Amino acid sequence: MFAVMKTGGKQYKVQSGDTLRVEKLAADAGEKVQFNEILMLGGDDVTVGTPTVDGAAVQAEVIDQIKGDKVIHFVKRRRKHGSQRTKGHRQQLTLLRVTDILASGADKSGVKAAIGAGTLPRGLGTERYADNASEQAEMKARVKNNEAKTKSVEAPKAEAPAKAAPAKSAGADDLKELSGVGPALEKKLHEAGITTFAQIAAWTEEDVEKFGEVLSFKGRIEREGWIEQAKALTEK
Repeated sequence: MFAVMKTGGKQYKVQSGDTLRVEKLAADAGEKVQFNEILMLGGDDVTVGTPTVDGAAVQAEVIDQIKGDKVIHFVKRRRKHGSQRTKGHRQQLTLLRVTDILASGADKSGVKAAIGAGTLPRGLGTERYADNASEQAEMKARVKNNEAKTKSVEAPKAEAPAKAAPAKSAGADDLKELSGVGPALEKKLHEAGITTFAQIAAWTEEDVEKFGEVLSFKGRIEREGWIEQAKALTEK
């Protein structure tokens, strides 16, 4: 008796005792797994599924988790300033030995269904996964239900409060009287702790260099003559 089963997007014709390599399964060496997607059964009678054969299954023992042969991927772009890239890849595979082919009663066998390593639902590990198709569907529904509940009770994120403009200190001068200083530059100066003409009038060359870097208008202080203007405004 033979069966045509489907796993990992591929079809395999198998008989009891066959050894085959399939896309990696979520199972450890020595475990027994069951493939429930059976497309055809053959032997004395041939049964073709629509698309699968109800109740049929293929059971197999996991021999080992292995890697396939290395595949070299080479790309070269033929241009004046072209490039080339070489990458190697070894596909993750599971080595199996087919132990039995069931024509019926797959849902009552008690053997864990074969699940691809990348198809486990979030929140479930391989050690907690169901042993048959009906339990798998139930557990997937439970995970989906829990995720929906979590989203429904999750509190909406509070919006970040708008950054308040720095309060104008008592006795602060109107720095917009300086040439080239508007509201935006005045705000930058206040944030840097500069609120009076006296402070600007007392700037040294080091201060000019420092504030030019900090406030991102290097050269503007000398070009506009802020220090001379600040001294004149302080004397008023």
